[in-house]
Amino acid sequence: MTDRGATGQDRSTPVRVVIADDQALVRSGFSMILGAAGIEVVAEAADGAHAVEAVLRHQPDVALMDIRMPEMDGLEATRRILAAPGASGCRVIILTTFDLDQYVYAALTAGASGFLLKDVSPEQLVSAVQMVRAGDALLAPSITRRLIERFAPPAVGRPAVHTDLSELTPRELEVLRLLATGMSNSELAEHLVLSEATIKTHVARILAKLALRDRVQAVVLAYETGLVGPGQALYRI
Repeated sequence: MTDRGATGQDRSTPVRVVIADDQALVRSGFSMILGAAGIEVVAEAADGAHAVEAVLRHQPDVALMDIRMPEMDGLEATRRILAAPGASGCRVIILTTFDLDQYVYAALTAGASGFLLKDVSPEQLVSAVQMVRAGDALLAPSITRRLIERFAPPAVGRPAVHTDLSELTPRELEVLRLLATGMSNSELAEHLVLSEATIKTHVARILAKLALRDRVQAVVLAYETGLVGPGQALYRI
């Protein structure tokens, strides 16, 4: 099978995945689940160094990356993968046993597209891989917010809004602020009395103007710049 093309390729082509975890049982279990759903697991790795090597060799759409591995952990592997020109199209989903792991927050700031707990259901695993491959961020709002609120550096001594945000229109700032509280596109549309298509356009423009990979990075930026603060009108979905 040929390697994956650029983003926006025919969605009918199989999703290609690399699984990196130091537990063989986890790797085999996830591989069976994904394979049964028509998702191709092109390689497995037991540590971060081999994960980086596998991603660069196979050019997958998605890398499922355990955060805690020997030799090189998932955080460093994520950084190397996302910094490598040859892996620019790969998106990383962090796997963790803990929903409040400081390393998961660090991985999100490094550019990971989201994270999953290892006790995720088969349906949720398949959905997560497909969602990230399609270009969406994998956000579990309640957990992601707790991570950011616990580990994001405080904005003390810094402007409430980063100068980069001056590129945004008032409406885009409002969308970003609400997005950072965990609202889905449908909730944003309902709250702002706009269509979901319009919301998607606003989100796309926000990401483009701020040179962000996806919604995860937008949420992190909103907290780190002080646009949104811990405990600020948080929504759940």
